[in-house]
Formats: sequence, structure tokens, C-alpha cells
Amino acid sequence: MTAPNPPRRRDALANREALLRAAQSVLATNPTASLDVIAQAAGLTRRAVYGHFADRDSLLREVIAVGAQRFNAIAETTDESDPRVTLARMATRLWREASAVRASANIALDDAHLADTVLALAPLRRRIRDLTSVGVDSGAFRGDMPADLLAFLIEETARATLRELRLTTTDADSTVVRVVLSIVGLSWTEQAELIAAHPEVFAQD
Repeated sequence: MTAPNPPRRRDALANREALLRAAQSVLATNPTASLDVIAQAAGLTRRAVYGHFADRDSLLREVIAVGAQRFNAIAETTDESDPRVTLARMATRLWREASAVRASANIALDDAHLADTVLALAPLRRRIRDLTSVGVDSGAFRGDMPADLLAFLIEETARATLRELRLTTTDADSTVVRVVLSIVGLSWTEQAELIAAHPEVFAQD
């Protein structure tokens, strides 16, 4: 019987992870990046890429899937008694996955991958809709528009903000939180009061 070769398997897994990390990082700023560029960023050859992914589309689909798994988990595990705090905390946690968010958002700009992205992120979008309904019904969120429309505005604004490459300061997460809170109707003073009263918004996982 031929003995297994764990070191080789470990190397293969490490290379695959390196490719996915490199793809997220590169696609976050260059959505049309070629396989050669991604492979170079991972410190691998183009031939090594084909050992894990049949083509560029296969790699992009995996980037979507891996990112969506993290985003959906964040959405499902962020649950505070105050919907405003839940939304703020969710925005903070998503910001910390900014590279993956940007990569997925950029990939979604390509019609060829839009359907894959929409399907993969369905749990996150559903969570935002449910949270918005609770916020509107409780009076925590603005009530001058339908909850579905407000949820759409939250999603689109958050996506645009998370993709903003100029948000690179140490307090960028605070900016992201304030932007989404403004969409649901909080004034800048109300935002400051909420953040001061709930430091857990910016707590590390």
C-alpha cells in the first residue's frame, strides 16, 4: 500500500488558499485582472493555478462563494437587542472583510457572474430586509418609506461605501457605521450618542 503524502496535500491546500487571498486582494482593485496577475500576486505560476481551477471563471466563482460564506455568517451572527446597534455592528464586521467585499462587488459588475453573486448573497440580503422591517416597525429606523425600499438603500449604500478605496484611515470603520446609520434616519448627533453608548459596535470578534 502506498503511504499518503500529507506534506504535499498541505502544500496544495496552502497554494489554493494563497490563490484565493491573492484573487480577493487583486480583484478588489482590478476587477479585470488576468490569471497571470493573480498568480503572480500569489507567488505562483499560471500552471499552478490550473492545478486548482479550470479557468478564470472557476476561480472567480470560488472567490464569490468564499466571500459570501463569510458575509452571510456575519449577518446571521450579529444580533443585538437594538436594531440600530445590530446594523452598526454588522457594518463594522463587514468593513473588516473589506477586501473580500470589494472583490465580490467588482466581480458582480460582470453580468456573467451577477447571478452567482446574487444567489450566494441571498442570506445576507434577507437578513438586512428582516432587520430593516424590525427597525421600521419599532420606530428605531425611519418610517417615511417602505421597509423594502429602505433595505435596498442600506444594501446599495453599504456596498458603495465598502468599495471606497479612499477609506483607509484607522477610523474608517466609524465612517462606514455613520453612513449606514444616516441612511436609516439617525442624525449625526444621534449617531455619536449611539456609538458612545455602545462601544461593542467596534469590538473585535
